[in-house]
Amino acid sequence: MLYKPVIGLEIHAQLKTKTKIFCSCSTAFGAPPNTHTCPVCLGMPGVLPVLNKKVVDFTLRMAVATHCSIDRESRFARKNYFYPDLPKGYQISQYELPIAQHGFVHIQVDDTKKRIGITRIHMEEDAGKLIHDPHRPISKVDFNRTGVPLMEIVSEPDIRSPREAGAYLRQLRSIVRYLEISDGNLEEGSFRCDANVSIMPEGASEFGTRAEIKNLNSFKHVEKAIQYEIERQKEILLDNGRVVQETRLWNADKGRTFSMRGKEDAHDYRYFPDPDLLPLVIDETWVESVRHALPELPDDKRDRFVTAYGLSDYDASLLTASRELADYFEACLALFNHPKQVGNWVAGPLLGLLNAQAKDISHTPISPEMLAELLRLIEDGTISTKIAKTVFDEMATSGKHAREIVAEKGLVQVTDAGAIDAVVRNVLSRSEKEVAAYRNGKTKLMGFFVGQVMRETKGKANPKIVNEILREKLGG
Repeated sequence: MLYKPVIGLEIHAQLKTKTKIFCSCSTAFGAPPNTHTCPVCLGMPGVLPVLNKKVVDFTLRMAVATHCSIDRESRFARKNYFYPDLPKGYQISQYELPIAQHGFVHIQVDDTKKRIGITRIHMEEDAGKLIHDPHRPISKVDFNRTGVPLMEIVSEPDIRSPREAGAYLRQLRSIVRYLEISDGNLEEGSFRCDANVSIMPEGASEFGTRAEIKNLNSFKHVEKAIQYEIERQKEILLDNGRVVQETRLWNADKGRTFSMRGKEDAHDYRYFPDPDLLPLVIDETWVESVRHALPELPDDKRDRFVTAYGLSDYDASLLTASRELADYFEACLALFNHPKQVGNWVAGPLLGLLNAQAKDISHTPISPEMLAELLRLIEDGTISTKIAKTVFDEMATSGKHAREIVAEKGLVQVTDAGAIDAVVRNVLSRSEKEVAAYRNGKTKLMGFFVGQVMRETKGKANPKIVNEILREKLGG
């Protein structure tokens, strides 16, 4: 029997506010344990929460950017459960009346574009952090993170493969980073994902029993965990078993999920409206001000890169994956107005260098000005493309500019036809067998001759002139 996966993602994005959602404690990361706390976020008796307006503003930005309907009145609720990192014994969240609903984003996998629905976006507070002692059977709790503002984005069950899940996650991360409302860092926990996975027979209309997967802290882990869970559920059903609704943890080292606990439903949390917080009323003026202040978003920027710069869909998608990378590309383009050449160098050598060093574009050792200077040296014939790659590597390690490196190392391209002609004659005179074979039809040997000339000139000879002289001397 063939089964079809049904996948929905719940994403928690930590918002980049300076203070917590209901108090004035700092959200700065890395402070000593329990120093960014106060009676409000610790849930002391008699204290009252006060909503941080910036949290609402940031959430509205995401809601508008993802085509959601903004609820003019929303309410905060208490989600009741008991865990050591939750000092109040409940989490302030939104339940029946969230701030935004019924949105969507588009994703692209290979050449297929697909619309993924967003069920709801709501605000809530984060819990603390448990630190388990590796030497003693005790755990410590740090409440610095308690009350840090989160935005939860719940997708419709429209995702049908691990790759679609990865594409959706990357798209949302790109949007929150373009909006500058979240760092979107999975590894550091500021962008967290839980996956709900079920399978159902092809042609069926009723969804299967779902399992929720937690502990997913990278795009790769999200896709691998979902694929594992799909296969696990298939095996159970093919063996005439029954999939249990539960929460499971992903173990990246073992490449599998493990049962954590039975999956709770909403009634298990005993939601009820928070009596300490008034309903949140959003007027149209606020929504419109947010709408008009939005930056150019990833999809719009990608489309502009295709139409304005003549880039392929693939290159445009790559260059607009982050706002910083797109800005770098356009900054370089302002200095060297050749979109395809700039795009090739940014998407190729530059991103290759950054990936090898596990850095992003904000930490690049080569500025747009430095790259533009290198490309001008290629354009005016000072250096060849091959030499440029050597210069690029030296720029990355030394921090020097291209023209300085070329001068220091004597890398100026040889364009003197007379000097190149002499080298060509020398190469052909010692390659009599190859010359005869070429003239007898083995024209692929042209690459051999070019390579010999380039080696003699240490890569400095102008390749175009080398090919012209070789064709002339070899007779075609």
